[in-house]
Amino acid sequence: MKREQGFSLVEMVIVVAIVAILAGIALPSYFSHVSKGYRSDAMGALTAFAQAMERHFTINGTYIGADGGTVAITSETAPTIFPTEAPIDGSNKVYDLLITEASATSYTLIAKPKAGGRMKDDGIIGLKSTGVRGWDKDGDTDPFGTGETCWDSDC
Repeated sequence: MKREQGFSLVEMVIVVAIVAILAGIALPSYFSHVSKGYRSDAMGALTAFAQAMERHFTINGTYIGADGGTVAITSETAPTIFPTEAPIDGSNKVYDLLITEASATSYTLIAKPKAGGRMKDDGIIGLKSTGVRGWDKDGDTDPFGTGETCWDSDC
């Protein structure tokens, strides 16, 4: 009598269970890594944006006008001196780059996650002209709140 070759149902169930367990462990780690990469891109874009603001100040003697206007900025406004989305390179844009305050002598920049995008729950990242960095980890839309004045996940 010839025995049939192949896998039994029990063997297949065991393999599927092992693959499911490995996927359950690996996928959250992968998505966390991707999120950290996007966040790092936004932080780098904010730093480059700050450099563009400093160049604007050097040429004009004021931060006013970085949005193409002639008055101080007091609400979220898109810049005209720098790209408006991050990552700067690539087509998968997950942050909007905005000026939230600009006067003759200071500015505040933010990277705001796009609504409905992959980073929508990650919080706003901010950078002030004084060098203060912020990351809104508690979701109150203020990236410079208590305990949020850094870009590290453990501060």
